[in-house]
Amino acid sequence: MLWLLDQCPPDYRAYPGWRKHPVALAWLAGHHLDAQVIAMRRAWREARVAIGPDVPAEALSEILGHIEAEGIRLIAASRSARLLHEALQGKVFAPRL
Repeated sequence: MLWLLDQCPPDYRAYPGWRKHPVALAWLAGHHLDAQVIAMRRAWREARVAIGPDVPAEALSEILGHIEAEGIRLIAASRSARLLHEALQGKVFAPRL
């Protein structure tokens, strides 16, 4: 449950209901992570135009690399939150070889 809270804005820790109802927290964390993935994709598309003229070329490459890495992390976290939500709802997963 703490991992789910770590994926959400810090202010979410102020609401005791999330700790009492981990299914709801997993559901909400999934939505939050999905929105962050959308934001990273938009940032990737717009970075060259929005900040390209204001930073050196090597800085822009570095920034794009950071956006890409964060996007990959967010996609994995979103998938994990969805799977956790399904597991908390009682879904049984078959092991894969």
